[in-house]
Amino acid sequence: MSKKIVVITGSSRKNGNSFAMTEAFIKAAEAKGHSVTRFDAAMKNVGGCHACETCFKTGKACSFDDDFNTIAPAILEADAVVFTTPVYWYSIPAQLKGVIDKLFSFCVAGKDIEGKECALIACCEENDLSVMDGVRIPVERSAALMKWNMVGEVLIPGVLNAGDIEKTDGCKQAAALAEKI
Repeated sequence: MSKKIVVITGSSRKNGNSFAMTEAFIKAAEAKGHSVTRFDAAMKNVGGCHACETCFKTGKACSFDDDFNTIAPAILEADAVVFTTPVYWYSIPAQLKGVIDKLFSFCVAGKDIEGKECALIACCEENDLSVMDGVRIPVERSAALMKWNMVGEVLIPGVLNAGDIEKTDGCKQAAALAEKI
């Protein structure tokens, strides 16, 4: 069955390791017949949540007019949401964090978004997998809050420089993740 997948990236490095895994995932997902919409958060203008709780009351997901208002409708229509990102200073890059924080708008507005599938593709410089906890745990907890089903995670340590991902099976694991959606 063909599904609508939204991929939201967190890297600002277009030739980086997480982008390589993102592209491997998208290629495999499209080969399975899924439709994929990709948003590169670092190339978008998404501010932080202002906690005004006026979400969707103005006809837009966020009353503050930024690019989250183009991402939110795609998430509403999606069957699956996949976050792909490098670890920045032991956490989620600010550009992606803005998108994740604004997922709050669905809760405030009482939007029915439960039952979606969710996955994470992440990489980091260090070899210690616990370095990814600052990304992995917030994504897992956000998915649980929204009643999304975490279908898989690809966590690749030890990649810093662009192209280092090719020394790992990260792209292969990312492509295999498409089989779980």
